[in-house]
This record gives sequence, C-alpha cells and structure tokens, in this order.
Amino acid sequence: MMAMRNTSVNRRRPKASGFTLLEVLIAMAIFSIISLASFSIFDTVFESDDKSKASNARLNELNRAFMVIERDMLQLARRTVRINGEAPSDKYLHMDDQGFFSETNALAFVRSGWSNPGYMLPRSDLQSVAYQLDDETLNRLHFNFVDPVVGAEPKVRPLITQVDDVKFEFYRQGKWQKELIGKNLPQALAIIIQTKDFGEIRRQFLIPGDQDKTSGDDDE
Repeated sequence: MMAMRNTSVNRRRPKASGFTLLEVLIAMAIFSIISLASFSIFDTVFESDDKSKASNARLNELNRAFMVIERDMLQLARRTVRINGEAPSDKYLHMDDQGFFSETNALAFVRSGWSNPGYMLPRSDLQSVAYQLDDETLNRLHFNFVDPVVGAEPKVRPLITQVDDVKFEFYRQGKWQKELIGKNLPQALAIIIQTKDFGEIRRQFLIPGDQDKTSGDDDE
C-alpha cells in the first residue's frame, strides 16, 4: 500500500519548466532592437531640439539687428561730418568708396535721438554711426562725438554673423538705385544681406529724405 501511494504522489508532481537557450537569445535580440530604436528616437529628439534652439537664437539675432537698423534709419539727420579731421563733407550718407572707410561694404551717417537725459553726458543727442561688413559679420560702429578726432576708435557692436555680402540701394526718382549720387537724401533705403543659412535678406526703410524735383538737377 505504501509503495502504491508513493507512486501516485510522484505522478501528480509537475515537471520543472524554464526558458531554452534559443528563447533567451531571441528575447535578448528583441530587447537590443527595442533599446537601439529608443536610443535613436531620443537622439533624433535631442538633435531636433538643438536645431530648434539654434534657429530661434538666429531669428532673434536677425530681429534685434533689424530693429537697431530701423531705429537708426528713422532718425537719420541732415548733418555732415568731418572725416579724419578734414573739412566737413558735403554729403549726409557716406559709402565705402567715398573715403569714409577703407574696408569693405559700409554705410555711414548721423542720427538724432541719442538718449542723454538732462544732458548729463558731455555730448549732444546726435550720433555718428556706420554699418560695416567685417570678417563675415555685420557690425554697427559709432563714435561718442559726431566729428571724432583723428585716431579715435569707434565702438563696435556685432549685429549679424554668417554674412557673405552686404549691399545698399537708394530709392530716388521713382526707382531703386545702387549708387548714391549727389547730396540729397533718398526717400527710402534698402539693405541687402547675403547670409550663409537664410540666403538673401532684403529690408527696406522709409527715411526722412528729400522730395524729387520734377525738373532740373536736385543735387546742386
């Protein structure tokens, strides 16, 4: 009886079960694939986030720069300057080929509205400014005094980086002109910036210019 009872108990005992080596290898392979896919997704997300931040920073740089340029253009003054201590110029706008700068593409003029509360600083509210391309960067230059002394160094403020070229156009006599002829101010001014990432950017600004005469030379 005891032998029969033990045999019956042995028959009811479940068999030990587990994963085979093949099943373990398959599970590890699936886990590796999922891990690689997850890493790739996270890497793509982080890369996209970095690109988005860089793009936003670039757009902010451009917006700030054009706000500065527009502010200067709107307050352009009819004031000539002395270049390198010489006699006053007979022009309000100066280009790089007119002796104001020896470097590449530049435009210089005098603007009003330079804040000086209570005239606490020993200067006027006029400011001599210039925009110049140097080492792939569009810079804004200004002097503390409208007629700087010989050898005075301007203060330089970088505005836009990654710039290949800068050009200026002037709206006169009902059309845009690439050359500035005569003393009178144009009615509008355009700045064309060739950037490495966004290509050509053109901005046009109305300025307090002179009305064109219907006849005769208005530059006398």
